[in-house]
Amino acid sequence: MEIHLMKSIEMMMPLAQQQQMQSRIHLLGEHLVAALVFSLLGIVVFFLCLLVMEKLTHFSIVKEIGEEHNMAVAMVVGSIVLGISFIIAAAIVG
Repeated sequence: MEIHLMKSIEMMMPLAQQQQMQSRIHLLGEHLVAALVFSLLGIVVFFLCLLVMEKLTHFSIVKEIGEEHNMAVAMVVGSIVLGISFIIAAAIVG
C-alpha cells in the first residue's frame, strides 16, 4: 500500500509541474498582449496630442522646426512631447 501511494505521488508531481508551467506561459501571453495593446494605445494618444498641439498654435510646428530650424520651438515642443509621454506612461502603469 505504501509503495503504491508513493508511486501515485511521483506520477502526480510531473502533472502538477506541467500545469504550473502551462499557467505561467498563459500568464506571460496575457501580459504580452496587454503590453502590446497599451503600447499601441499610448502611441495613438501621443499622436493625437501632437495633432491638437499643431492645431492650437498659430504657426506650423513642422515648418518652424524642419524648414526654419527654429531651436526655441524645437526645445519647447520636445519638452511638451516628454511631458505627454510621461503622462501616458503613468496612465498605462496605473
